[in-house]
This record gives sequence, C-alpha cells and structure tokens, in this order.
Amino acid sequence: MTRLQRLDWPDSGTPDLPPAFSLAEAEGRLQSVRAAMARAGYAALAIYGDREHAANLHWLTGFDPRFEEAVMVVTAGDALLVAGNECLAYTAISPLVAAGRVRTGLCASLSLPSQPRGTRRLWEWLDEVIPAGATMGAVGWKWYEADELPPGTDPALALDVPAFLADPLRDRAGRVENATALFMHPGHGLRAKVGADDIARLEFSNHMAAAGLKRMVFALQEGMTDFAAVEAARIGGLPLGCHITFAMGDTPGLSGPIGDRIRRGVPASFNIAHWGSNICRAGWMARGAGDLPASAAGYLEDFVFPYTRAMSDWCAMMRPGVAGGEVWAMIHDRLPPEFGITLNPGHLIGLDEWMSSPIMPGSDIPLASGMAMQMDVIPAHPDWGSTRMEDGYVIADEALRDDLARKHPNVARRCALRAKFMASVIGMEVPDSLLPLADTCGIIAPWLLDPAQVVVL
Repeated sequence: MTRLQRLDWPDSGTPDLPPAFSLAEAEGRLQSVRAAMARAGYAALAIYGDREHAANLHWLTGFDPRFEEAVMVVTAGDALLVAGNECLAYTAISPLVAAGRVRTGLCASLSLPSQPRGTRRLWEWLDEVIPAGATMGAVGWKWYEADELPPGTDPALALDVPAFLADPLRDRAGRVENATALFMHPGHGLRAKVGADDIARLEFSNHMAAAGLKRMVFALQEGMTDFAAVEAARIGGLPLGCHITFAMGDTPGLSGPIGDRIRRGVPASFNIAHWGSNICRAGWMARGAGDLPASAAGYLEDFVFPYTRAMSDWCAMMRPGVAGGEVWAMIHDRLPPEFGITLNPGHLIGLDEWMSSPIMPGSDIPLASGMAMQMDVIPAHPDWGSTRMEDGYVIADEALRDDLARKHPNVARRCALRAKFMASVIGMEVPDSLLPLADTCGIIAPWLLDPAQVVVL
C-alpha cells in the first residue's frame, strides 16, 4: 500500500571530477558530423551558437560562446569557428582548436553592441569556406513540421538561425536547409545517445544539482525568504542549464525568488539545473495534511500517491526497444486529464535542459541504450497544485553498463546503489537498464517543511 514513511534521504557519496572532454572524443564527433553531412547531401554545414543555444556547438567542439554569438562552418576538408571580440581567445578551450583541427577567425559583428567592429565581416568568412551554389545545412536549436508553417512553405527551408546569418548563407549557397535534426532528433540525432564518459559527466552534474536541492529543502522554515532558501542550496558553480526557480502560492512556476516569505498552507515548486541535469520538486509548505486549505483535501491519496505509482510504471518502461508512444499512452492512462499533464512525460537532456523527446503521442521512436532521459512528468491542478519527481537517468543496455563499469566503476556503483534504494526502500520498479544519476531519484516529500516524510509504495 502507498503511504508516507519517515526515512533518511540516501547519500551514495560524492563523485570524483568527471573526465575532461578529450581530443579523441571531439575528433570522433567531427567525423560523425561529416558523415551525417554526406548522407544528407550537404557540401557545408553552418552551426550557430549563442548563450542560450550553445549545446550543439559545445557538443562538437567543447566551446560555448559567452556574451556573444559564434558560427562554425564544417566542410569535408575544412572547419572554421568564427567568434567575436571576447570569445575568440576562449575558443582555445576546444580540443579541436587547441590541436589545430579547427581554425578560428575574428568577426567583431558577433560581439556586443558598440564594441570595435574593424574586422572581416561575417559574409567574408563565409565566402572563404562555403562553395558557391552548394546545398548546405544550417544548425540552430529546433526544426519545424509542415503544420507549424504557412501553407506551401517547405519545412526543410525554415531556418531557425538569426537573419544576419541566414541571409548571407542563402546568398552564397544554392539551397540552405534546416539541419538541426542531424544533431537533436530523438531517433537519429547525433546527440541523442551518450557513452560512458558522458554518463560520468551527467552523474556529476546531477549530483551537484541534487545535493544543492537537498540542502535547500532541509533548510526550509517558516518566515524564510525565497532568496534565503536558494542561498541555502550553496550551488557549486557549474553552468546553469536553465534559470533557477522558486515559486510559492500564486507565483507562476517559472519564477525565481522574488522576496516572498515561506508560510504554511501554500503550494511551492523549485529546481536547480546545471548542464546535463534538472532536479525539480513540488509540494506544499506544510508539515502535514492539517496545514492544507480545505480545497486541497485528498492531495496525498488522490494526487501524490497515484503520481508516485505512475512514476514507478514510467521507470519500468525505460528499456531499449519500448516505443515512445507507449510511454505517453501509459502516463495518460495512469494520470487522467484532471492531473493536467500537457508536456511530454520525459525527454532527452543534454547541455540544453530539453533537447527533444521520443515520448510523443503515437511515437514509434524506440527508447534506446544511451538515451539520457529526464523524468519530467509535470502535473498541475487548480486545488492540489503539483507534485514532482524530476531527475535524470540514462537508459543503458548490458554492453553500455559493462563499459561504464570498466571505465568508471564508482559511477556504476553509485547508480546501482540508487536503483537498489528506489526498488527496495521506495518500492519502485527499476529495470537493470535504468541508471539513476542522482540521490534524489525516487524521492517525493510532499510536506516540504518536514521532508523526512517520503512516499513509499
């Protein structure tokens, strides 16, 4: 039977510093990009990045633009990374740049307004690498379906990069297609699957975010400001994957701290997200059901407990070969419309908090070994508010698990400890193929002022 039980949140130990992004990895990725270009019939590929949309460029190079934009053009025999005034020197962080595999150029137009502009212009750099009249691809951060565009528009030609890049690309190439799916498509994208070294980096990120969230939750007390609550997290300094949220009462859920004070009897939600992780929880600022308003009666029995059971079923389906549409159908069967599930119940996570998702209505895209999955099933109810068990996982077949154990035995050991906790203490169904990346996996503490009360099945 589903119930609350007082227990200690698990502590599987602190991960070692994960491996740095290596030249061998970067060269392998550049080779895979060139192979994907050839299959698509592209003579060149332009990859755009900015502060908010750096994941594709960073995945390939290890470089992410800061303050500015950046453009990388790849051909069969050349690779040019163009950056602005403040980022040009920072491109050396890329193993490909440091080893001379990718050359760099300064384009001050990519810099902030009013900075010096006396350098080669973007179109001059593009003239140097893009074959005139060629068919090429442009990689931004999303692609489009036909029903999202005006009638008669070819989705392949709907670019998602800024006009200052799209226009000169179209001037020089015979045809410029949206090639973002080469990187981000949930079924065949180059970034849709991770390896053992990636898992070690993801686990480090998830640990940092989960440890901060745990510190914050156990520091919550009446009268504390939301600023003080987030300060209690002692966030370690990893780059953020999205804005930190802390919302109480009627404050919209994506809000950060606003100076509100914790008081009993209000719903709350919050998250900490680094590159590769987003640890999120929701519940009530309460010590028990008696602190809730009358309108929220039944919150535990009719909302939290069914949600927890559905998350157990979600875990059970995280196996290679399961169609994404089956996961969607299961969640909407277990959690009917009054639970307010509107977004995809689970998605791929990378340096960007949301890459894409194989879990869509009717999707026949199979879950696959190497998919880094965010358990992101977000209920919303006008009276009950929300509840949440949002953490990161990796789906791994036996070969990937063996590779992880060989290269990073402590990472594999901690994932096994977390899976054992979820199964034997919480009572969830956790297949061998599911690697939990954070010690918060499996934890739902609905009464946020007494977080030692945890839902068990």
